[in-house]
Amino acid sequence: MIACGFATARFGSGLQMPATTTRDGTLITLSRYLREPVPDIVLVGSSLTFRLKEEYFATPKLRNLALAGGSPVTGLEIVANQPRLPAIILIEANVLSRTTDTALVERYSRGDTEPLLFRPVRAAVAAYEQRLHAPLTHEQVAVNLRKLVEQPPSDFDSRIYADRALQQFNAEDPTDAVRANAKRIEELIRKVEQRGARVLLFELPYSEPIGSSRAAEITQEIIHAGFSDLHRWLRIDANRSELRWADGVHLDERSAVIVTQAMERALASARRAR
Repeated sequence: MIACGFATARFGSGLQMPATTTRDGTLITLSRYLREPVPDIVLVGSSLTFRLKEEYFATPKLRNLALAGGSPVTGLEIVANQPRLPAIILIEANVLSRTTDTALVERYSRGDTEPLLFRPVRAAVAAYEQRLHAPLTHEQVAVNLRKLVEQPPSDFDSRIYADRALQQFNAEDPTDAVRANAKRIEELIRKVEQRGARVLLFELPYSEPIGSSRAAEITQEIIHAGFSDLHRWLRIDANRSELRWADGVHLDERSAVIVTQAMERALASARRAR
């Protein structure tokens, strides 16, 4: 399993990111999703999509439930189990070799079952967490985002990390896991679309050696065979010459902003076409 790794503490000119552990960040993100109004758009994915911070998006009422080190199916299960659904659910299709985190699904799908006595305590804790970890808005960081994109691509030499990641991608045969996850995604899509949600799959761009690796090609072949309708896919049209991968797998911050902007253009087009 490829570690998330190389998450930076800041981006642009001095914009600080919350200093939380991966697991803490996951719990905060999911807890916030359950206690806030249902957004219009939700992203579920792995650490690749986790890099697309909510503040990068100009689209309002959007939540990113991607789980660093996790499976897109975990987030999709949690969203599907809620009493109300977002209008649009976007599913990352890059990393489908990981199993569903059943503990997280159970914890965030069982609803408001605690005794009345503890609800004020939960509310107080939630409010405290929100003050500590409230995400920045796009408006708050727009200037820094624009400056970041205007900079030239990073010249950081990540070959040593990319070579290590490529070895892992070539050593892995994710066939069985991807087939199982693709089947479950199909079941969950049917479930949420019957309730009125719209679902689109997307693939984030890999660096060239990783995109041609054994694991990446197997995953792509299986998921596209299972979802062959082009209208099911959100096509991300980003200039690859502008993209860089900090560790060969995960987009660096500037590239993540560029890809986010491309996703928003594709999403706007998809919504108009419907």
